[in-house]
Amino acid sequence: MLETDGKKTNSTMIKIAVVGDVHDQWEEEDGIALRSLGVQLVLFVGDFGNESVDVVRKVASLDIPKAVVMGNHDAWYSGTEWGRKKCPYDRTQEDWVQEQLDLLGDTHVGYSKLDFPALNLTVVGGRPFSWGGPDMKFADICKQRYGISTIEESANRIHKSVKNAAHETIIFVGHNGPSGLGDRPEDPCGKDWHPIGGDFGDPDFAEAISLAMTESKIIPLVTFGHMHHTLRHTKQVIRKRVFRSPEGIIYLNAATVPRIIEKGSQKLRNFSFVEMEDSCVVQTSSVWVGNDFKIASEEILYQQPDKVVQPVS
Repeated sequence: MLETDGKKTNSTMIKIAVVGDVHDQWEEEDGIALRSLGVQLVLFVGDFGNESVDVVRKVASLDIPKAVVMGNHDAWYSGTEWGRKKCPYDRTQEDWVQEQLDLLGDTHVGYSKLDFPALNLTVVGGRPFSWGGPDMKFADICKQRYGISTIEESANRIHKSVKNAAHETIIFVGHNGPSGLGDRPEDPCGKDWHPIGGDFGDPDFAEAISLAMTESKIIPLVTFGHMHHTLRHTKQVIRKRVFRSPEGIIYLNAATVPRIIEKGSQKLRNFSFVEMEDSCVVQTSSVWVGNDFKIASEEILYQQPDKVVQPVS
């Protein structure tokens, strides 16, 4: 139920959960919590663990509509020469990256898209396994698995999914966010390690979003993770988690790490919630869910002016 100027309406809301960088923290209780809270779509921004097949298997079994993009840690032993030297398995006999992709199937939207007719929207994925920054850090992975060699080719590949979308409303999900959201270390994709500062967003992701805008696509939300909320160089400032563009697009960094903590007798699990109405983001929040699968605490990150979403019990 929505309140506008104190008057209740019967507008239908879409409730989306964004799961930030998992880093081996995903349990059966997470799915129970999402179902209990009436979530209609779950977006995963990757980094399930260091090629953690077992974690991805649990995510793949989640029986709520979902879309997933893989992070750099999901190709940790395959994407670089130094990673391959540390690989704990025989890469001539096994391929844990491919095992993860096989488990996820069509729900993996990296360089792809997934249409959700019941919600009248399409989710388009950015570059999978992104490390962030102006260069393609995991260039070998992109070349071998997707035939992509340059930032321009990558942007065009993402844009191709936009053109093939069944719906005019597009939600973008990436592991790392797009460039253009600021160059301070506390900005959504700001560089928080030495040398401090600089925009570490993905330029191909930004270009694909820009191209979608020129085609008059409706883009209410771009969500991602990778750049953790806790900054490496200071404990005094938290990363800016939401940015609203002049066009009205909400950019949401969901990377609360660790996403599961213990506080007294409570085990709390973090989700970012997005409430949408008529292809427009009404509210975003960061929530911690307790043992009873109810919201123990909620921080409102963005709220559309003059609209108040009733809290979820």
